Amino acid sequence: MLNTRTVLFALGSLALTLALVLHSRTATGQAAQPTTEIKVDNFTFSPETLTVPANSTVTWTNKDDVPHVIASTDGLFRSKGLDTDDHYSFKFTKPGTYNYFCSIHPKMTGKIVVQ
Repeated sequence: MLNTRTVLFALGSLALTLALVLHSRTATGQAAQPTTEIKVDNFTFSPETLTVPANSTVTWTNKDDVPHVIASTDGLFRSKGLDTDDHYSFKFTKPGTYNYFCSIHPKMTGKIVVQ
């Protein structure tokens, strides 16, 4: 037998879930696209490898006090020089593995895996 407290908790949980689903929709009624950030700090990308679903926008933010340029090894994307706190975003629409590096500091490498 269900008591009143259990029923109210279940209804509250359902209402919260519905509110979160509705909040994740854009003004056009489509689901919001995932966005993921990679920090550029201490001459590294963090995380070094990032796995995201297709249609994700990845944003790199430079936290170093020197400039960096984010460039894919296949020429698909390339940022301008990013100074401290500058950021660069790219939307990955197709599944695959995308290797990238800093063209100023080529030993800095990273990878985006799009599923």
